[in-house]
Order: sequence, then structure tokens, then C-alpha cells
Amino acid sequence: MNKQARYSHAMSTVQEIQEAVTQLPPEDLTAFRLWFAEFDAVLWDRQLEADVNAGRLDDLGEEAMRDLAEGHCTDL
Repeated sequence: MNKQARYSHAMSTVQEIQEAVTQLPPEDLTAFRLWFAEFDAVLWDRQLEADVNAGRLDDLGEEAMRDLAEGHCTDL
């Protein structure tokens, strides 16, 4: 399947999911929201872990440590 065909299929799938979600009764919508929030949190955690392991956040960490050392931080 070429890239264009995959994109078109994904768009159709997203539209189908959106339509299905609009048809859910309130109790099922609540269950879906809870499931999706957990699903999204797991993906976020995996991406953050991958970014940390790849060193993508090193510059930000170093900047934060410099700010702390220079007294640019306040206690919460």
C-alpha cells in the first residue's frame, strides 16, 4: 500500500471513529473517555522515555541546572 493510500484509509478510519463516538450513549462515552485517557498517558510516557533515552532533553536539563545554580529558581 503506498503512502497516499495509507493516508486516505487512516482519514476514513478517523472519520468512522469520530462518527461512532458521537453515537455512544453517555455511560459508554464515559468509559471511552477513561480508556482513552489511560491509553494516551501510556503513549505519552513511552515517548517521554524515548526522548530521555535519546538525550533529546539533555539541553533542557542543563539549562534548568544552570538556572538553579544562578539563583533563577524559586521554591514551590
